[in-house]
Amino acid sequence: MRAILTGNSGMHIHILGICGTFMGGIAQLACASGHRVTGCDAGVYPPMSTQLEASGIELIEGYDPAQLALQPDVFVVGNAISRGNPLLEEILDRGLPYVSGPQWLADNVLRDKWVLAVAGTHGKTTTSGMLAWILEDAGMSPGFLIGGVPVNFGTSARLGGTPFFVIEADEYDTAFCDKRSKFVHYRPRTAVLNNLEFDHADIFSDLAAIETQFHHLVRILPRTGLVVANGAEESLARVLARGLWTPVERFNVQDAWRAEGDDANGSLRLFNGSQLIGETVWALTGAHNRANAVAALLAARHVGVALDKGLDALSRFANVKRRMEVRGVANGVTVYDDFAHHPTAIATTVAGLRRKVGSARILAVLEPRSNTMKLGVMKDQLPASLVDADAVFCYGANLGWDAAAALAPMGDKACVEDDLMRLVARVAQTAQPGDHVLVMSNGGFGGVHEKLLKAVAG
Repeated sequence: MRAILTGNSGMHIHILGICGTFMGGIAQLACASGHRVTGCDAGVYPPMSTQLEASGIELIEGYDPAQLALQPDVFVVGNAISRGNPLLEEILDRGLPYVSGPQWLADNVLRDKWVLAVAGTHGKTTTSGMLAWILEDAGMSPGFLIGGVPVNFGTSARLGGTPFFVIEADEYDTAFCDKRSKFVHYRPRTAVLNNLEFDHADIFSDLAAIETQFHHLVRILPRTGLVVANGAEESLARVLARGLWTPVERFNVQDAWRAEGDDANGSLRLFNGSQLIGETVWALTGAHNRANAVAALLAARHVGVALDKGLDALSRFANVKRRMEVRGVANGVTVYDDFAHHPTAIATTVAGLRRKVGSARILAVLEPRSNTMKLGVMKDQLPASLVDADAVFCYGANLGWDAAAALAPMGDKACVEDDLMRLVARVAQTAQPGDHVLVMSNGGFGGVHEKLLKAVAG
């Protein structure tokens, strides 16, 4: 890697792949730090594009090498950028300075911070949002960088006014030039290990390969730090057995920290073993969110927020955009947006909505868009993950596998369309007043939410 510029106020950085949630967050942090920020991307869509425009950051569509005329001090390269990208190739040919997003963040924002990192296959965004909100509610004004937009804050990233910084710690690789997981750059003092399943089949061969990356994260935690680990996960137990130099608090097991609750009345009760520690009423549902809450409470306690104060803060936590977010209601049909794209997350999301709506019909609309899903590694798990839905509509375009064959075990409950507007039409024909349409994708899905609302409205 060529020269890395650090610690210089007022530098000009140009970000390749700026509209991803992570790189867009870096752009906002850099702008707030007094740097000039420009960037480029393809396939721009909200909420990140609107956030960047509101921050006054200049966006350029595409990767034309003519952007070199901007002459930034350094190019910051997102992990969506691969060799063969015309702008990247020109940067390399000319020997211009570049750096990965996580490395730039570590050198320019996270240095001298108390970093609270939230890692895991599922729940990172929600748990990070909870943790940042608990600290905010306690008057600690944390900085944060989260892979979504917590409703309490209205933005995915900010510098904050204290040394505390909450970051969603992704295990995906760093950049074309650095194949380590992003999170090893963050050097956290407090680390949440929420869960660990096989994912990212495009870069990891198996679960053991991901466990090794989590081991690398644990290796860099200080003795004065804290690991908050899901004690119900055998994969995380294997990670910690490979070496642990930091105190650990385990949650989600009967003899340690855990939460109980009732989705019907919104109760959330925190236990340590059999001892009730405290309780509150909140807006979220599901055992997965109760486990997320325990992790956030324990991490916040490590930086001085008492558990009762944390529980009180959670009563005012409004979740994260694209996490069971109601996008609108038309003719009595409610349309939701959710980020779920891994079979486990899909199952949890559909089950959570089922508990919320009771016997009302759920129409699940799915776009298998993540790299893992596109490869078809988990296609056989989809029917079981959608069992709580009354009907399933899958967008089958651009897949390397046959979605109709994969969903065949669902019989007439499943419909696959390769054309987005035909898919919208099928959903609209099926939907009835009182139905709940649950859209699940980790991308923009062609603006399908508004298309569905318009079609249902007639």
